[in-house]
Amino acid sequence: MIKTVLFDLDDTILDFKKAESIAIRRALSEMNIKPTDSIAKIYSEINKSQWLLLEQQKISRSELLTRRFDLLFEKLGVKRSGKQMQTIYERFLSEEHVFIPDANEVLNVLSKEFSMYIVSNGSAFVQENRIKSSGISKYFKNIFISERIGYNKPHKAFFDKCFSSIELLDRSNTIIIGDSLTSDIKGGNNAEILTCWYNPSKKANNSDAVVDYEISSLTELPALLKQN
Repeated sequence: MIKTVLFDLDDTILDFKKAESIAIRRALSEMNIKPTDSIAKIYSEINKSQWLLLEQQKISRSELLTRRFDLLFEKLGVKRSGKQMQTIYERFLSEEHVFIPDANEVLNVLSKEFSMYIVSNGSAFVQENRIKSSGISKYFKNIFISERIGYNKPHKAFFDKCFSSIELLDRSNTIIIGDSLTSDIKGGNNAEILTCWYNPSKKANNSDAVVDYEISSLTELPALLKQN
């Protein structure tokens, strides 16, 4: 029977894509660059690729944060400071929170029956502010952010550090719920816990990550968790 539930934050509870789109446009405007749909898309693709490199331990967090903007400006052929853009962007991103459909309601239901925790790879300043403004911290016993932990998902060391802070944790009745195969599901595999892939777009799993359960809507979670 499942007792402990780990939740990813971005694109599992909060809609990161929408928050990112709003924040990047505001930041571009402040840097005197016209925030077009095309530029926002280019940035999103660059950002995703850099976070994947971080998961693979090919770059550091500090490198990622400025490099994504250096790469963007290089692609656009403009001279701007990646470091300055990073500061502006994180400020705007920290102010944005948009819920994934039904997330708040489902968390409210589940928090009455399960011990719940957030496990996120995001920047501490951004995530802590978004969690605070969204009002979801009341549902969780603790919040684990990779920048604070010192390790990133999907690495076992991240989960080991989190689990050391959870009293009487039993991996056999612990599950992670997240949208990322490379970060959340692979992380769950490395931590030897159950996995639930939140896959609203119904994408194919072409990775080596082992998915125990798959849902396309968060409303499926209460029944799924109670039956296991």
